Amino acid sequence: MAGAMRTRNQRLAPEVNRALYVRNLPFKITSEEMYDIFGKYGPIRQIRLGNAQDTRGTAFVVYEDIYDAKNALEHLSGFNVCGRYLVVLYYQQTRMQKKLDTAAKAEELKRKREELGLDDDEEDM
Repeated sequence: MAGAMRTRNQRLAPEVNRALYVRNLPFKITSEEMYDIFGKYGPIRQIRLGNAQDTRGTAFVVYEDIYDAKNALEHLSGFNVCGRYLVVLYYQQTRMQKKLDTAAKAEELKRKREELGLDDDEEDM
C-alpha cells in the first residue's frame, strides 16, 4: 500500500497522459484480445483499432487513470504478441497534428504545381 501511495505522489513527465498509441500489432488482433492485454493494468475507457490500409497494426488505448497508462506503457513496450513486439508510446496530439499538417501542405503544393503546369522535370533546367 505504501508503494502505491509513493507512485501516486511522484511528478510525471509532461508527455505522460492517459492515451497510449500502440504500433506493430498483429493485423488479426481483436478488441477483446486488446482488452485482455491492456486491461491488466487498470480500467480502460476506450480502445480504437486501426482498420484502414494505412492504420492497420496500430491502436489507441485510453485509460481512466494516468498512472495506469504509465504502468501499462512501462510493462507492455516490447511485449511479444503473436511473434510481434509491441511499440507503446504516449499519444502526443501536437506531434500527430504536425504530421497531418505536413501531409496537407504537401498535397496543396502538389495541387498548385498541377494548376500552374509546373513539373518536377522543369526544375532540373
